[in-house]
Amino acid sequence: MFLTGRQTEILDLAKTQGRVLVEDLAARFSVTPQTIRKDLNDLCDSKALTRIHGGALFPSGNENVRYEARRSIAAPEKQAIGRAAAAMIPDNSSLFINIGTTTEAVGEALLEHKELMVITNNINVANRLRVYPSIEVVIAGGVVRGADGGIVGEAAVDFIRQFKVDYAVIGVSAIDEDGALLDFDYREVKVAQAIMANSRHVILVSDSTKFERTAPVRIGHLSQVHTFITDICPFEGIRGICQEHDVRLIETSSPG
Repeated sequence: MFLTGRQTEILDLAKTQGRVLVEDLAARFSVTPQTIRKDLNDLCDSKALTRIHGGALFPSGNENVRYEARRSIAAPEKQAIGRAAAAMIPDNSSLFINIGTTTEAVGEALLEHKELMVITNNINVANRLRVYPSIEVVIAGGVVRGADGGIVGEAAVDFIRQFKVDYAVIGVSAIDEDGALLDFDYREVKVAQAIMANSRHVILVSDSTKFERTAPVRIGHLSQVHTFITDICPFEGIRGICQEHDVRLIETSSPG
């Protein structure tokens, strides 16, 4: 496919940021939203981008977006999700936090809590929380994944299995319409499964862009969590799964 100069720049922005939005691009290039939508449609038709409501994502398929770029995707939504999850967790609790930019937002929102024990395979969470004397941080051993600071592998799984905690805060790379929770790295999946199995209350945190993505490795199913916090749930099928299995659904962008 031949790309115009604007389409090339849009693709470069998507590679860097992970997501581009029609309104932002229209303002950036001083063109109409209709013009940008045509550009995005052309790029999506060529499989360079994946269309979402209001914009497009990079990449599609089995490749994950770079971790630093993922931090900028839906950042305000992740912060709101983080605050909602932290509000559920009382002082004097024990909890797991796994790897992910949304789970990091939960960790950030926990800084005012007292007497927490946080067990994590996320170096970024551990480094952020370690300076707070009212939060005890326990970090898993294992292979450190250079791309995102996640600790994965059998050693991490064995470490997690030593604990039984009050709460687990887990993130995922994608959520299928049938409720399947998906990730890219089978080693991280094993850690996430151990975290879910050794927690009394599992809190899934995920912004709505995860409904637009896919990943090849199955962590589990939405029915296995107790609370699902997202900015907005666009699928009635997902709502139905939550209702059928008594999963509390919290939408932080809901007017209620």
